Amino acid sequence: MRTSTEPGLIPYITQREGEEAAPANLMIYRHASGPRLYYKDEDPRDRDIRGVLWGRCGFNPVDERGRPTGKPQWKMMHPYRQMMCMQTMRCQVCKELARTPLGFIFLAGPKDQDPTQPPIITNQPPVCPKHARAAAKLCPHLEEDPMVFLARSAPLYGVHGTLYGLGAEGVRVVAKPDEPLPYGHGILSTFLASQMVRRLSSFRVVGLDELTQELAMLAAQTPARWPG
Repeated sequence: MRTSTEPGLIPYITQREGEEAAPANLMIYRHASGPRLYYKDEDPRDRDIRGVLWGRCGFNPVDERGRPTGKPQWKMMHPYRQMMCMQTMRCQVCKELARTPLGFIFLAGPKDQDPTQPPIITNQPPVCPKHARAAAKLCPHLEEDPMVFLARSAPLYGVHGTLYGLGAEGVRVVAKPDEPLPYGHGILSTFLASQMVRRLSSFRVVGLDELTQELAMLAAQTPARWPG
């Protein structure tokens, strides 16, 4: 799918062909506080800001604009790029800062969330004003008519991923929970994360057209306060 303003646009978080999972290379050490999952050649970049270990994935070369290359795998998010955008609240399409005077823009499929039944948690990084409509077009899951959450607050909640343990043959997969585990959960020490999740609070729900109108009015009133 393409947008009229940016032909060939592919969201930054989309995984590309050739960006395959790296060899597991995992080990579990037993500490006084309990078992802990490591890479044998671990690097500080392998953990997020809460200390959770992340699944490794390859990176394709980037183009002259600094964007990943390769055929998009539309149904997959690159673990590190998803984590980076969610952790720093950057747009999932262009990786620029996503804050607006209205709050952060999060998109969800029309049937994904019930705003009357909190908590609202999401693994979809925010989008910037420029790419809100483009993101809705590029993601079939959003059906071009997403639910738009304008969140004043979206604290980190936890992670999706895989739980590991020790078996007769060494480190092995124990479980792949359907729901994300919140930060602070007791089993995160042997968990390998693949997606970061935030909890939306202090939000309101609008449509794309309403969002566009409100942003246009704000831009006309205070054009120097935020990027268009």
